[in-house]
This record gives sequence, C-alpha cells and structure tokens, in this order.
Amino acid sequence: MRNMMMSSAALFFFLLLLLVAEEASCSYRPQMLSAFQAQATKLQQKPSTFSFSAASNVTVNGRVFYPIGYGADPTGEEDSTAALLKAVEEAFQLKSELELLPGITDLGGVTIDLQGGNYKISQPLIFPSGGGNVVVRGGTLRASSTFPGDRHLIELWSQNSQKQKQKSSIANNYFTNEAQNNEAIYYEDITFRDVLFDSGFRGGGIFIVDSARIRITNCFFLHFTTEGILVQKGHETYISNTFLGQHSTVGGDSGERQFTGTAIDLASNDNAITDVVLFSAAIGVVLRGQANMVTGVHCYNKATGFGGIGILVKLAGNSQTRLDNCYLDYNAIVMEDPVQVHVTNGFFLGGANIVLKSVNGKIFGLNIVNNMFTGGGSQVPMVQLEGQFGDIDQVVIDQNNVNGMSLKSTVGRLNVEGNGTKWTADFSSVLVFPNRISSFQYSFYTKGDTKFTAHAVTNISNNAVVVESEKVVNAVVSLVVHQ
Repeated sequence: MRNMMMSSAALFFFLLLLLVAEEASCSYRPQMLSAFQAQATKLQQKPSTFSFSAASNVTVNGRVFYPIGYGADPTGEEDSTAALLKAVEEAFQLKSELELLPGITDLGGVTIDLQGGNYKISQPLIFPSGGGNVVVRGGTLRASSTFPGDRHLIELWSQNSQKQKQKSSIANNYFTNEAQNNEAIYYEDITFRDVLFDSGFRGGGIFIVDSARIRITNCFFLHFTTEGILVQKGHETYISNTFLGQHSTVGGDSGERQFTGTAIDLASNDNAITDVVLFSAAIGVVLRGQANMVTGVHCYNKATGFGGIGILVKLAGNSQTRLDNCYLDYNAIVMEDPVQVHVTNGFFLGGANIVLKSVNGKIFGLNIVNNMFTGGGSQVPMVQLEGQFGDIDQVVIDQNNVNGMSLKSTVGRLNVEGNGTKWTADFSSVLVFPNRISSFQYSFYTKGDTKFTAHAVTNISNNAVVVESEKVVNAVVSLVVHQ
C-alpha cells in the first residue's frame, strides 16, 4: 500500500513539472517571435550592397569586357558606337604569347558581354585583325537612322584584305594553283552567340573577309537591305540555330512581293549552314564557293511566283555542294551548271522545285535523290531546265516522290502491252533531259505463244523506244532507260 502511495506522489510531481515547463515555453514564444520580426525588419531596411550604377562602371572583370562600363547605353536611346568600339579594341589588345594560325593571337576566350543591352550604333563595328578565340554574346545591335546603307553592323576585315565585288564567286583552286591555297587569314575562332542584329533597313548584319572557323550561333538578323550575313574568302564559317529575315513575318505577308536582299551570301569555301530559318528576303542563301554544306534549312523567304529563290548555287561548273534535309517552302533551289552537287532528303512544298540553269551547258556529278515534292495540282515539274545542256555526265535524279506535281527522273521504267508487231515506250513526260537516252534494257514477254518470236529495238529518238517483232503476237514489253 505504501509503495502505491509513493508511485502516485511521483506521478503527480512529474505532471506538475510538465505543466510548469509548458507554461514557461508558451510565455517565451511571443518574445521569440517579436525578436525574429525585429531582425527581419532590420534586414529589409539595410541598403543593398549592389547597385546598377556601380555595376555599370565595370569595364572588365577577368577577361570579360562590358561595353556598358565604357559608356554604352543599354536602353538604345543614345548612340553606343564609340563605347562598343572601345570595348572591342581593348579586348583585342590583351597580351598573349600564344598563337592560333600564324599571325593570329590566341586571346584565350576573351568575351565581350553585351549584358542583354539594346545598343544603337551609327557606324560599323570593325574588329581589329590578327585576333582569335573571342566571344561576343547576349545583346542587340541596332542601326541608327544615319547608319551607312552599304555597310554591315559588324565587320571583320583587314586593311590588307581585298574585298570582292558583290556578285563574284570564289573557287578552291587546290589542284590548279597551289599558291592561292596559302591565302592570308586575319581572324580565327570568333564566336557570335545570342545576338540580335537589327539593320534598320540600312545595310546588312555581319560582313566577314579572310577568316577561318567563325561561328554564328543562336543569332537573329532583321531588317537588312543587302545581306544578313556576307562572307568572302576564307574557310569554315559555321552558321547554326539562327533566324534571318528582312521583315518580321511568319508567312503570307501582304508585302512579300517587295521583299529584297539576301539572307546569307557565302563567297567562301568549306562553310556549313545548319538548322537555320530564312523567313523573308528575295534570296535565302547564295553559295558562290566550293565544298559548302546546307543542312536542315527552312526557306520561306519569298515565293517563286513573286520572284524569290530559296537556295541559289552559283560557281558554274565547279560547285561541289551538299544540300541535305532542307525545307523549300513555296520557293526553289536554283543551280547554275551544277558540278558535284548533292540534293537529298528535302521537302518541297507549294510547287517548290529544283531549277537547273544553263550557263555553259554543263552538268556533271549531280545527285537529286530521296526528296518529297508537294504542289497544288498544277503539275509543275519537280526538276525544271532553264536553257540547254550539251555536256551531261554522271547525273542521277531518282527515288523521289511527288504529290500534285510532275515526276521527273533520269531513269524511266515502262510496261507496254498490246497485240501486234510494234510497241512504243514514250518516256518524254518523265525524263529530265530532252532527246537523251544513254542506255536501255528491255524484256519481251509473249502471252499464250510458247514459240520464240524474233524482236528487236528499231528506233530510239525523242526519249521514246520502239520495239518490233517479226510477226503479230500478244506481248508485254518492259523497258528501263537511263539518261
């Protein structure tokens, strides 16, 4: 009994202590909350250690240059030409003992950071020659109302460079003139990334001469009247994930007939255009050099019916160009005397087609294969000749399909059935070149008659093949011809 009384007393004492502790805790909570709120108010009232005015005075941080620190106006209200040129000049003056190509200083990845600014310029930003491993990123350049109409927002050219005439082409004379292979290069490994070039209908976007390994990626070009991108000589300018248009439109623009200018003009060798959209310009891409590759490009820059061209392959007789997986949207690929040109896996919409234009009448090593063509039922030929060609060799146009257009090929296949002594297979509606069959094969199958019947090809002319037999038979003649 005594033990039970002691246990009850202990339990009562424990519960009493618990109640006292709870009361003390509850009375302390408001004090803690009050102290926390006071501290939070104090932190909110404390001035920030960062200010835009302080940040705008920073010209360089490490090897990153900030044009705003040089006085550039990121709002676009004031002219920023001088400040931008100063930032570029000082970036290219960094000391380095390293070189890329001979004569080109390796600047180590120095960056000109536009910091998302919208900069108005009245003169081209000419980059000093002799520098490489440079990045320009993250902002907008807009031409002012006084910007020269025959210049580009950014220009990479040396005083020693010879600028080409606007419409000239360039060939890689590797096998014919070795001295020209050692042409001077004044810029290497310069990257333009996440930059919008707004030419304000005054000139072009970017002009590059005598360069190697230039990258233009994730950029946007607007309101150019000459070229969005113009490259002359040099090698390996890579343009990717970029949009170019003279006018902001998504197609069906009421002013499409008046579109002018060229989105990309490459008078240079060994370049690549990848995953690019050309949404308004008279010409989407002009290729004036050799060994260029265009992949995944969508051209709806100006319809053929309004005089537009999607991709123009010049350098007649020496093209060496690959066009793969491109989307021609109501405009054409035009090729002048194509030599070693490959067009494959493309999609042609709205009667878009391929035009072979004669300059000297030569076609050699042309492949047009595995493409899709869709028209509005007007039966526009998928491949069209402009002028006459007399020198034709190693041309393969086959394995394409059409919907609402006229199928054209250098390979024809026909079965001709009838009871008689003469069978004519006319391939003129299918074959690309007129009056040209370079080789043929045929089989002669007689129905019901088990005896051999003599037969022969008696005439080949105007893309038609005539087969005759020595006697009347019911036969099927199957023919395959090649141009």
